[in-house]
Amino acid sequence: MVVGILGAGRMGRTLARLLVDAGHDVRLANSRGPASLVNVVAELGPGATAVAAREVATDADVVVLATRWEQLEAATAAVPSWAGVAVDTTNPRFGPGPDDIYDTGAQTSSEVVAALVPGARLVKAFNHQPIPALAAELGREPTERNALFLAGDDADGKARVAELMRSIGGAPIDTGDLRAGGALQASGGGPLAGHGRLLTVAEAQAILDRARRAGAPGSAAPAPRS
Repeated sequence: MVVGILGAGRMGRTLARLLVDAGHDVRLANSRGPASLVNVVAELGPGATAVAAREVATDADVVVLATRWEQLEAATAAVPSWAGVAVDTTNPRFGPGPDDIYDTGAQTSSEVVAALVPGARLVKAFNHQPIPALAAELGREPTERNALFLAGDDADGKARVAELMRSIGGAPIDTGDLRAGGALQASGGGPLAGHGRLLTVAEAQAILDRARRAGAPGSAAPAPRS
């Protein structure tokens, strides 16, 4: 696939490495412009190019939002059209502590993000684990694939993101729609987040089963797809 990544911090670079190694065409953008990414794309190799933020979604199959929460509004405003699949990797955090979370009111964080990318088929993914775990536990040949969660309101969008997850060595698990499913994997309270590492499919399913028995919102998730 052609994958645009908006944001070249730790998450953006980590996903870019995994995706390039899996054979995808990665287009990386940030707020400072392509010239600031020369060394990054050189290290990633011929599968990566640097583009202006306004071009990151042009002809892309998927665009990944990989900025910090406080940068999202300005970053997404630089993209003129969001007609496609977008992946929200962000968490509304301003620090590492359990209470260091921005108040999003009655909305979940991805509902806030959805309003910033009008027309996009938004999928919540890659937000539930520490970033180093992605680099350390994916992109190799494990004895058992690790669970990667995704939530969204568009089945085709989720299918495309699930395909990306499988290509980098993950086992996609659909947690449901953007609101309820996204809450299950949300940093700061979601039962699927905060484990400090990637979960196996068996571990993830056990947590989902416990949440379902407890009646957690959105816990009636589909069976894992690996």
